[in-house]
Amino acid sequence: MSGMLQEIIGFVLSTSGWVLVSSTLPTDYWKVSSLDGTVITTATYWSNLWKTCVTDSTGVSNCKDFPSMLALAGYIQACRGLMISAVCLGFFGSIFALVGMKCTKIGGSDKNKARIACFAGGNFILSGLCALSACSLYAHRITSEFFDPLYVAQKYELGAALFIGWAGSVLCIIGGSILCFSISSTYGKSHSQVKYIYKGAALHSQISTNTRDRALSVNQRPPPDYSNSSRIQHFDKNAYV
Repeated sequence: MSGMLQEIIGFVLSTSGWVLVSSTLPTDYWKVSSLDGTVITTATYWSNLWKTCVTDSTGVSNCKDFPSMLALAGYIQACRGLMISAVCLGFFGSIFALVGMKCTKIGGSDKNKARIACFAGGNFILSGLCALSACSLYAHRITSEFFDPLYVAQKYELGAALFIGWAGSVLCIIGGSILCFSISSTYGKSHSQVKYIYKGAALHSQISTNTRDRALSVNQRPPPDYSNSSRIQHFDKNAYV
């Protein structure tokens, strides 16, 4: 599988997970009243991070927003902060992923695009972890109240928004990991290949330089002078005449 295809798959998974995580914020059913042990149901209670509602037997719903943010339970405030952080991180991650992918024409050099894409993958992973923590914290509160025998107030079941949030967070984590892995493996291999070619080119240039220097030294060497020896021999022959 090529690096570009891995980038596209990671981007699609991460963006899909971010969309699912974002859709959980306006979803109504984070928790729904339990029907366990009841024979006649006259009303259904349900709530999310922003309001609580009741639906009677005729299908008419009456909702009430939480009056004060500071008066809310601590787990609701924590879930709000984590979900908003997840949405923001996923938004910036999608933008950086578009800039850093190799199939786009923006982002500068390949090295800069690799850094931007890895940063985008990290944002998606953090977004998934934030959403996973928020949904798990909310679900833990619901289950702890449901199985507590001393809790006499209205008990609730897990709502559809929690399952959507879990699915979206898993997609964000998987997609961000694939994006980071594809970028690091692709550019790591290209860097090693460039380094190997550079070493080979340097060795070849060094060998050719030494060969050229030797050829120049041989060509520039002056030819032997035989004039003195011939003169001496000629003088010696005439000396005995």
